Amino acid sequence: MPDLDIQISVEDEGWADEARLTELATKVLAAAAEYLAAEEGQPFPKMAPELSLVFTNDEAIREINAEWRGKDKPTNVLSFPAFPLEPGGNPGPMLGDIVVARETVEREAVDLEKPFDEHLTHLLVHGFLHLFGYDHMETDEAEEMEALETRILAKLGLSDPYAGQDPIV
Repeated sequence: MPDLDIQISVEDEGWADEARLTELATKVLAAAAEYLAAEEGQPFPKMAPELSLVFTNDEAIREINAEWRGKDKPTNVLSFPAFPLEPGGNPGPMLGDIVVARETVEREAVDLEKPFDEHLTHLLVHGFLHLFGYDHMETDEAEEMEALETRILAKLGLSDPYAGQDPIV
């Protein structure tokens, strides 16, 4: 099983404590890494690659989204790969950053009628896949990425978050 060096920063007091977030993130990202390695042939470095998780709020992610994507609004998750990577490519020692906004995740969980931790789990998997070059800009890419998310979430005992929906592009 590939090892990961997960660094966590909690920037909003509304999040669970850092130990709880570390436990959840470690479980989720380890399952995603294991699935990618075993089922998709994704190589991993011998030394555990580092990634950072930033648990923040809507205002902070809105600013990041405006600066980096030109979208002046909050979003649920943003991923910033440390190096450009195609799916199946060799990652470097640093995978990148995943930033998650608490209020947006809370609203979406309520709208989706899902427990907060289940929706957060989905978004962590989604953000992690972006670090490995997966995307959803085109329909075929979205279908591939969503299928991977669904299979990884099933390994974690969670249902298909996209059931009954067209791919998100």
